[in-house]
Amino acid sequence: MVIKAAVVLADRPRKGAGAMQQELATRYPLVLVPGMLGFVRVVLYPYWFGIVPALRKGGAQVFPVQVSPLHSSEVRGEQLLAIIEDICQRTGAQRVNLIGHSQGALSARYAAARRPGRVASVTSVAGPNHGSELADYLERTAPGDSPQGRILKAVLHGLAVLLVWLETGWRRYPLPVDVHASHQSLTSAGVALFNQAYPQGLPNSWGGEGAYEVDGVRYYSWSGTLQPGLTDQRRNRFDGSSHFCRLFARSFVKEKGHCDGMVGRFSSHLGQVIGDDYPLDHLDIVNQSLGAVGKGAEPVRLFTEHAARLKAAGL
Repeated sequence: MVIKAAVVLADRPRKGAGAMQQELATRYPLVLVPGMLGFVRVVLYPYWFGIVPALRKGGAQVFPVQVSPLHSSEVRGEQLLAIIEDICQRTGAQRVNLIGHSQGALSARYAAARRPGRVASVTSVAGPNHGSELADYLERTAPGDSPQGRILKAVLHGLAVLLVWLETGWRRYPLPVDVHASHQSLTSAGVALFNQAYPQGLPNSWGGEGAYEVDGVRYYSWSGTLQPGLTDQRRNRFDGSSHFCRLFARSFVKEKGHCDGMVGRFSSHLGQVIGDDYPLDHLDIVNQSLGAVGKGAEPVRLFTEHAARLKAAGL
């Protein structure tokens, strides 16, 4: 299903912007793709907290976009393809650089595999490129036909509808919601099927790196892990999302002690691995909540450094 999309080109340079720093001005626009239950801006609160302004300050052309908050990676990927076409037509760019957080990384991979001529690079930020052990745990303990599963489905569906209703950063074309499809797309089994169809950039061995370039598309990834004494310090001590990530981490077995609460360290690998052990939980990595992160964490800097990396690569 292709959903018609419209992009608000709010980052076109204003008059007098020639003096703006250009060290992050990549050749192709940066398109930021959110994860499960993602958004562009809820009322006044942005998903990519502090990241978009930092990139634009350096001269980058940035488009945070919205796809279905809950659906399969393929459906979200088709929506993303429509958005990419719209951005290219409006800006005159031939390609875009996709940066996807969490499930957004899978949707970005789908778009690049289906239309590599429109994608210059894919960057996975804490992407579950081999599935999430948290999704597997929920599949075992709260299957869809169980009372717990039905309650969880109702809660997630309600959250998705509320987020769409409160969305103020994206023009409101109807976006379908499918909790079951979203969940299945994140399990190890679901991602294994996805990877059979779209293997570009995946490592050949567990914990290794994948091909840096496939079909003319560059692949990158980075992720974090929960680190006692770091990720549970500073303002993270008062951040509810950080407490949830530490709780969710208890569901991990294969990558116990090596996860960000929702995605495992090695499961996140794709293409060139920039780093996989930053002291960042799954939401810290996009500077949530309100920039409350742990000791030594600088998530915004990871994005600005990556924009400079893309620029240096001619992307």
